[in-house]
Amino acid sequence: MDLAYVCEWEKKPKSNHCPSIPLVCAWSCRNLIAFTTDLRNEEEKDLTHMVHIIDTEHPWDVYSVNSGHTEVITCLEWDQSGSRLLSADADGHIKCWGMTDHLANSWENTVGSVVEGDPVVALSWLHNGVKLALHVEKSGASNFGEKFSRVKFSPSLTLFGGKPMEGWIAVTISGLVTVSLLKPNGQVLTATESLCRLRCRVALADVAFTGGGNIVVATSDGSSTSPVQFYKVCVSVVNEKCKIDTEILPSLFMRCTTDPARKDKYPAITHLKFLARDMSEQVLLCASNQNNSIVECWSLRKEGLPVNNIFQQISPVVGDKQPMILKWRILSATNDLDRVSAVALPKLPISLTNTDLKVANDTKFFPGLGLALAFHDGSVHIVHRLSLQMMAVFYGSSSQRPVDEPALKRPRTTGPLVHFKAMQLSWTSLALAGVDSHGKLSMLRISPSMGHVLDMNMSLRHLLFLLEYCMVTGYDWWDILLHVQPSMVQNLVEKLHEEYMRQNAALQQVLSTRIIAMKASLCKLSSSTIARVCDYHAKLFLIAISCTLKSLLRPHFLNTPDKSPGDRLTEICSKITDVDIDKVMINLKTEEFVLEMTTLQSLQQLIQWVGDFVLYLLASLPNQGSPVRPGHSFLRDGASLGMFRELMVVIRIWGLLKPSCLPVYTATSDTQDSMSLLFRLLTKLWLCCREENHITEPDDALIDECCLLPSQLLIPNIDWLPINDGIISKLQNKQLVRLQFGKAPGLVGHTVSSQFDAFVRAPGQPKIDHLRRLHLGAYPTEECKSCTRCGCVTMLKSPNKVTAVKQWEQRWIKNCLCGGLWRKMPLSYS
Repeated sequence: MDLAYVCEWEKKPKSNHCPSIPLVCAWSCRNLIAFTTDLRNEEEKDLTHMVHIIDTEHPWDVYSVNSGHTEVITCLEWDQSGSRLLSADADGHIKCWGMTDHLANSWENTVGSVVEGDPVVALSWLHNGVKLALHVEKSGASNFGEKFSRVKFSPSLTLFGGKPMEGWIAVTISGLVTVSLLKPNGQVLTATESLCRLRCRVALADVAFTGGGNIVVATSDGSSTSPVQFYKVCVSVVNEKCKIDTEILPSLFMRCTTDPARKDKYPAITHLKFLARDMSEQVLLCASNQNNSIVECWSLRKEGLPVNNIFQQISPVVGDKQPMILKWRILSATNDLDRVSAVALPKLPISLTNTDLKVANDTKFFPGLGLALAFHDGSVHIVHRLSLQMMAVFYGSSSQRPVDEPALKRPRTTGPLVHFKAMQLSWTSLALAGVDSHGKLSMLRISPSMGHVLDMNMSLRHLLFLLEYCMVTGYDWWDILLHVQPSMVQNLVEKLHEEYMRQNAALQQVLSTRIIAMKASLCKLSSSTIARVCDYHAKLFLIAISCTLKSLLRPHFLNTPDKSPGDRLTEICSKITDVDIDKVMINLKTEEFVLEMTTLQSLQQLIQWVGDFVLYLLASLPNQGSPVRPGHSFLRDGASLGMFRELMVVIRIWGLLKPSCLPVYTATSDTQDSMSLLFRLLTKLWLCCREENHITEPDDALIDECCLLPSQLLIPNIDWLPINDGIISKLQNKQLVRLQFGKAPGLVGHTVSSQFDAFVRAPGQPKIDHLRRLHLGAYPTEECKSCTRCGCVTMLKSPNKVTAVKQWEQRWIKNCLCGGLWRKMPLSYS
């Protein structure tokens, strides 16, 4: 493990951020991190309980909001989609936060619930019934269905038709369990019930879910001499009211309390966690004294109940009829450790075929198998989640010492040590975020090899497997990019494409845009592939435009055939290879292309981009042997060229209806038909690469004609996406980067940015809305938003009310075309 970056607060004389007690943080599947601090105001001598949300690519761009909680925040919890956040406090108030206008740096409290005056100690969203298991031992399989399998798992509660009902469950310090359900109409149904008849104090609690749709709650009163209790909770809706039923499950005593050598040595249970939200059969316990801790892992198993011989003779037990009971058995325990300050559990739902603690040699160092323990001396250990054996270690600045020195013999330094008070592992377990006792956020890399020597192929295999997992689930993959070196990029992109091409056609279509976005983010990390980033983003834009324009076509008659007008357009354009655009048009039913004039005019900016890009590609064809430039990969991409060809035909037909919607070209001759010329050259180029397995070089005649284009038409400047200002490219040299919240880093950008000087607008030059293709001026006055992943910029509010434009904007209102989150930009973003 090593530090990637640290981000801390600016020191102010009148007010400053101090860690809350307890301090909590949460990491979403979209790589958003939420954590708490208290804002101390020395004049008023009071504390404001703050919630801070950052995206890991721009940690300095923190969104800090006064939570409105009157007491300290005790719990933070993201939902399964990573777009909503729950916060709970020591006064029993629970608040649900959602994005404002789908912006990652703007949040608002939408709904909530309350158990007045009863501190919340555990909080969780109800399970939605979606569980995907990773089969690490099958990471070399070709089919995604073998690597990642859907596990039969019932939602906690379902609506009519089996749709999972949204809501949350919380446990309070007085032994109450409260459930709040979000109805589709926006109402909140809340019910509260005691966990058992004899209520007792609950100092620690955690929530997990079973495959049958039930909820399991684990509680402890904080004393190691008291049992750890488990309860089954069933939630239902009866007569429009929420109903809660509870049932006591087998309890356990920690092994350290029954061990004569350690009896009374660890009086307090300080951490109680299920190993996973959907794994209620395994629990992690930590007991501590002032200086040391011990960690135990327990498993709930079914065991046969022995039957007395007398009853055996009366009624013999045969086969499966033997009575069974549930019993907790200890799996493993650590030796005496330094005092544990925080625990972070893996979120990867790994499935191993062998259920014992020994796994295959090529998977035992897989990152998702480890959990993190932070200690008061500033160190962090990654241990196996079942055997608790050491896998990796990180020593903070206050804990530099030999690994083999016993914990009990280490001299204790005077004064408080800086240590993590809250930690969270990323969703692939390749990164660890910790907030220390000074309120500073630290981001740690966790090596895929867990510190052990693995060959390059094995490391690449781990990274490729996790990239595929993110591709299938839709999770963000920023934490994987932390470990990608420039020398790995080409190999990873090729292998990712190979694995993608092995899948069936239906799955390829579902993942088509996601893999393009993934390739783009990988290619940013190497100087030899960075030019491809522009190509990949242009391809995403092309696919979106093609789908939108084709969806506007309507069949002329109501009794439509099996194929839509868009499908017929694709079929006819692929069959008819004529270079004359008018001869291709003859084979189409032009009545299906009739649209309102206002609609056609509103699409002119998108149509202009298609025309400009085709002209740029053809004009760059003679330079294809020169150093790689943006647009180069399109020259051998038959599918993309075919898409451009189809759009040119559609634009030609629409131009007959509304000539002003046609792309505008600056030609040297007034009589020249620019559309026909470009279509003829585009078709010739497309014929060279229409078959992926049989690509031929363009002939000299085509290249000569393309050489003449600059003398016939003015070649436009293409507004490529700006190089992203994120942190990932600055972490390539493995040196620690120090950042400050609220202040963008004054670091030099990507070392290869000089290659893009000809394609990126310089500061002070006019800016452009990359998705609407509207010019915003040198200093935009409209509020804009940018993508956290690719840097794409677009206006926050739509200037157009035409239905077709709204349909286009709906494609990226929640996420960018690359799948990244939006963040609001200041007006002075230039």
